[in-house]
Amino acid sequence: MQSVLVTGGAGFIGSNLTLELQRRHPEAWIVVMDDFRSGDFRNLEGFRGDFIAGNIAEVDIDKRFQEGAFDAIFHLASITDTTEQDQYRQVHDNVEGFRKLLQWAKSDQTPLVYASSAAVYGKTETVMGERCTPSPQNAYAFSKIQLDHLSGYYRKQYPAWNLVGLRYFNVYGPKEAHKRHMASMVYQLYLQMKAGKKPRIFKDGEQKRDFVYVKDVVEATLAASVASVPGVYNVGSGSSSSFNDVISRLNKALGLALDPEYFENPYSFYQNVTQADISKSREKLCYEPRFDLQHGIDDYVKWLLKSGES
Repeated sequence: MQSVLVTGGAGFIGSNLTLELQRRHPEAWIVVMDDFRSGDFRNLEGFRGDFIAGNIAEVDIDKRFQEGAFDAIFHLASITDTTEQDQYRQVHDNVEGFRKLLQWAKSDQTPLVYASSAAVYGKTETVMGERCTPSPQNAYAFSKIQLDHLSGYYRKQYPAWNLVGLRYFNVYGPKEAHKRHMASMVYQLYLQMKAGKKPRIFKDGEQKRDFVYVKDVVEATLAASVASVPGVYNVGSGSSSSFNDVISRLNKALGLALDPEYFENPYSFYQNVTQADISKSREKLCYEPRFDLQHGIDDYVKWLLKSGES
């Protein structure tokens, strides 16, 4: 890769991806675009490329970039706060930014990987495969389904275009602190336990999530840029772990023995289980998670203690 565009490159996943691209392709010209609604400049410490402060839904791409300017595009820009109640703002910015990018990139069919979300699956007790019927429970999830619909339309028009959507599951890892209340439960529980407090979770702590380490997510995202088969793929660990299990593993990583403090779940809608079927990703993207939950938490805690991020 000689030139790469990363939208949302100051965000959690975006910054990890950007810095890994820079490490692997030190001579490449990497352009990051971010408006900092879901990002932080500190995530890009050591970045040597170009930075554009802007919202992809508002930037005039035709004036900003020449046709065929990039060898690959990673579109991670999004309003990531799932509690955002302004439906128009949530859907408009997420969908129209992507639509504009597709219109611009279609002429030379630049390989384009974009962030979808496991949120599209909604509330279900089954393992979540790409063929499952979407069931959005909020405007954020609805917007991500529209991205998948749009990409499907363009893939039909341009079947040779390497256009790939990734449905990220419960990602955790370095450079997520700026997300605050939207950061992963792994990070939220770490903060409580590091402060010596009992970790607070809903009764009875057996709700399960497919926790996937950000380093595995970056590998899947890079693999998608050279995918042999365009489409939409799940990116998870392929297994689910309970919040009780997360606390147990954090105790081990931190050398603690804190018991959880349970409280009533105030939400009428709550996903009890998320688990990705990653068989398609394994077959078509050659994606294989390297970090199980314990190894991911161990690696993350070492980074947190070294960096002092809190």
